[in-house]
Amino acid sequence: MKQALLILLAFATRQVAAQTSWTMQQCIQYAVEHNHEVKRAELELDNYKAAKTGVIGRFLPSADAGIGAQYSFGRAIDPETNGYTDVSTFYNGYQISASLPVFDGFSRLHALKAAHASMLMGHHALRQKQDETALSVLQAFTNVAYYEGLVTMADEKLKEATLLLKQTQTLEEVGRKSAADVAQMESQEAEAEYELARQRNLLASALLELKKTMAFPMGDTLSLSVKNHGEWQHDPGLCIEPTTKALELNPELQAARYRVQTTKHEWHQARASLFPSLSVGVGMNTTYYKTLHSETAASFGNQFKNNMGEYVSFTLSIPLFNRLQTITNIRRKRNEHQMAHEAYEQTQLELEKLAREAWQDWQGFLKQAIQMEKKVEADSLAYLLTRRQFEEGLSTAIDLHTTSSQLLNSKATLLQCQLMAMVKEQLVRYYQGETIWTEQ
Repeated sequence: MKQALLILLAFATRQVAAQTSWTMQQCIQYAVEHNHEVKRAELELDNYKAAKTGVIGRFLPSADAGIGAQYSFGRAIDPETNGYTDVSTFYNGYQISASLPVFDGFSRLHALKAAHASMLMGHHALRQKQDETALSVLQAFTNVAYYEGLVTMADEKLKEATLLLKQTQTLEEVGRKSAADVAQMESQEAEAEYELARQRNLLASALLELKKTMAFPMGDTLSLSVKNHGEWQHDPGLCIEPTTKALELNPELQAARYRVQTTKHEWHQARASLFPSLSVGVGMNTTYYKTLHSETAASFGNQFKNNMGEYVSFTLSIPLFNRLQTITNIRRKRNEHQMAHEAYEQTQLELEKLAREAWQDWQGFLKQAIQMEKKVEADSLAYLLTRRQFEEGLSTAIDLHTTSSQLLNSKATLLQCQLMAMVKEQLVRYYQGETIWTEQ
């Protein structure tokens, strides 16, 4: 009974979730949290953090401890007399040591700076992936809204074609319309049914693309809360072109900037290999030795204490020749730094171009939407007049079909202009430094 109630509760919960309508902001937020590209960027950022922790550890001393045991039989060297013996012996050694680099040409310092810059680069790369995902969801959501609008228009067109067919059949019965008019209206009804089926299929494809972008389960129902396209109004106070200062905060440009810093410190780290390195080490060791089957050997405690020794060491390493590997590495790191700088300038130029292009497109779609509104009004009036003339026998079914198709195309174009104006407005806001999604 309890298991049945749990199954029923889970089913009811899933049904309620399926019936919940998703807004565009909810879709964007879900995609940012579940998109696979974003997940990979998060793991890459964690790798950068781990790399920085590893570089910090290079500033700490390293410590080692070891224990060795050796059983000898046959001819061997007696460690007490340093002569040969053929008796079985047991040898046990203990050692502990620590070392610390004192100077390495500032290699560790540059490695730490490079790791820190890489971590910041990974942070902005993650933000870039999140923004790209949000923009992709925005475009996919807009496509769904567009095709939903076309489905609504096609459904209204089909209802209207069905009604006109019935009227034409009635007029044929009283002798005011011919069989050719009825056939023409039947053809228009079939065309409207075909267009409705086609738009529904395109809507289903657009919805699948939205689910893929969101990383939403394909088998689950995704019900969207799409606003009426007439409710999307532009902000008159936004009619300014994007500034260079706003673009400087763009995560893509920030990631490219930190990439330049990373390669710069990696280049300096490679040059540090030309300098000598100095390290200091300390340690202690002791041994225990016993000839097997001998009763005269000293005890373990006495040997462990008496054989103990300590040491302090200084090691100076001077690079002389390593088959030109250092020179080659320095040259490669320098080229990588210059390539990163070129990529940064290219990204800056590309972002400025995209920002200005988005602003121009936004202004263009706003103007097109205004003109298309006028065209829709004119086409609506022309269709109503043609329909009235058709009912009175003053126009043909072909004329009615022409004006109806023209009106439908005008409405579809108007919807497209309004939706694209909304998308471009969001792009303009994005390039001006505003966030598309809310960070949790």
